[in-house]
Amino acid sequence: MDNADKPLSDLRLASMAPNTFLGALLKFTGPIFDRLLGIKKLQKIYLNSELPGLDKQAFSKKLIDILGVQVSGVDDILAKIPQHGRSIVVCNHPYGMIEGVIIAHLLSSYRSDTKIMANVGLQMFKEIKDYFIFANPLKPKAAINTSAIKQCFAHVKNDGLLVIFPAGRVSFYQPEKKRITDGDWNRLAVQIAKKTETPILPVFISGTNSKLFHRMGRIYYRFRLLMLTREMLKLQQHKISLKTNNLIKVKQLNEFDGIERMNDFVRLQCYLNDEHYFTPWLEDDKPTSFKDILPMADKATMKTELSLLPEEQHLLDFKTFSVYYGYQQQIPICVQEITRLREITFRTLNEGSGEACDTDKFDATYMHLFIFDHKNEEIIGAYRIGQTDLLQKNGDVSQLYLSQMFNFEPEFINQQQPCLEMGRSFIIEAHQNSFHGLLLLWKGIGAFVCQNPQYRTLYGTVSLSKLYDPRSVALINKVIVTNSTGVTAKSSFKGLLHPEVEDFLHINTLGIKELSALVTALEKDNKDIPVLLKQYHKLGAKFQCMGIDMNFNQTPGLLLSVNLPNAPDKLLNLYLGKAKEAYLRYIKE
Repeated sequence: MDNADKPLSDLRLASMAPNTFLGALLKFTGPIFDRLLGIKKLQKIYLNSELPGLDKQAFSKKLIDILGVQVSGVDDILAKIPQHGRSIVVCNHPYGMIEGVIIAHLLSSYRSDTKIMANVGLQMFKEIKDYFIFANPLKPKAAINTSAIKQCFAHVKNDGLLVIFPAGRVSFYQPEKKRITDGDWNRLAVQIAKKTETPILPVFISGTNSKLFHRMGRIYYRFRLLMLTREMLKLQQHKISLKTNNLIKVKQLNEFDGIERMNDFVRLQCYLNDEHYFTPWLEDDKPTSFKDILPMADKATMKTELSLLPEEQHLLDFKTFSVYYGYQQQIPICVQEITRLREITFRTLNEGSGEACDTDKFDATYMHLFIFDHKNEEIIGAYRIGQTDLLQKNGDVSQLYLSQMFNFEPEFINQQQPCLEMGRSFIIEAHQNSFHGLLLLWKGIGAFVCQNPQYRTLYGTVSLSKLYDPRSVALINKVIVTNSTGVTAKSSFKGLLHPEVEDFLHINTLGIKELSALVTALEKDNKDIPVLLKQYHKLGAKFQCMGIDMNFNQTPGLLLSVNLPNAPDKLLNLYLGKAKEAYLRYIKE
């Protein structure tokens, strides 16, 4: 065979041996190891399958087809990667070899400027070397690694697409975690992203190597490297799924302090994509058909009801808006209109009852605080509020709406003092993006408590619509619930999170901005945590318990309480105004 007919790739240990005593030894012992490690079999496949000399895309596709690997989720990955400009993809490393070839082939078919930072072991395939920027994770101080880092930075700065496996080595069994997972992630991807202002897409690759591979790796870690080729050849008809969520922007990274926390964030997003820990919402009693919404209430009748309210129930005015409170027996038509608007608003959140309006027995006993727009003669938002001292007798909590959802013990705050139970809040769609809706409701609450200073504590739930991914709700529950004294859920929320995420949250405390970044990166439409949750958090709320509201389309609800006198002074000034000092000085007689 002359040089022109020689295959490009020499798949023998001896061909990769260094110019040392070990290299000389391998020239004699290499054939034995080639058979033991599966390299001989791989060489036979290479020579007998018309792989030599193919271009990189044809070679990688044929190798994947020969191995019989079936890959799913490709379209979702490609849809999230910009067609042009700087981008970084990071992946876990479950197999150690084949995933590099798979990712290289798939992304290069979409963007020809794709480069993958890969282990020097893949140098054995000369046909596909142009895919890669090679590094040696086993020798961190090797010159090749310094060169690789420079090449990665340069490639991204030249608007290329860069793929990094931050673990740098194959996933392995970790006794302290009692599971197979990546080792610590290198920070290079995040450092490049931050310095070059490049978005990152975390991709989770499913599966793992054989039990034998992991047993041998526990005996001696180098065995893992030696067995990679044999493991690759075991993948006949193996199904590998690729899963991702959203492209992470640098702005989201910056919500985390320091490169380490940014790196943790990206790793968490990768493992949140593991579909084995995704539990879809259960089928519920959501109506299959919806009744027609009630006709709008007569405007003249509503205005008449408002004019007959006592002066103190007209809480405040702002431009064409006024905030009132009243009870069903005082303003039956206004309350009917509130229930109509609630149903319209809740249907947009997948929480509608399906009835002509959203109402129950508690509308008759709870107070309704609402905003009326005089210009358009319509109600634009409301809260339903229970005054616990008027609704409870001898510790009987059955007249409280939330007693259907939670078991309140005697030590819970609503058994200790007069409280306001907050619920059923809404702002109509036309005003949801304006600042004045929620602000006016809270100014109204402030005005009410200043009139009735015996109410020092507000409590209620923030509904977490099932339009949220269940993992987002599980994250919110895990991060924000810190105090469950005196209350348990009658139907608890059971949300799964990947053990990597659980472990991280067990030893690390996340702030509200970090939680927000996690949820936004996870949600398909990039939606943030609920505005109302952020509002309560700013007020210093204690988040006590997550439960399922069986009377509200089985929607998760996050129970919280706010001690108003302890809220930040800035917010008390905003909501209570000049009456703040008198409210704070109030002492129950």
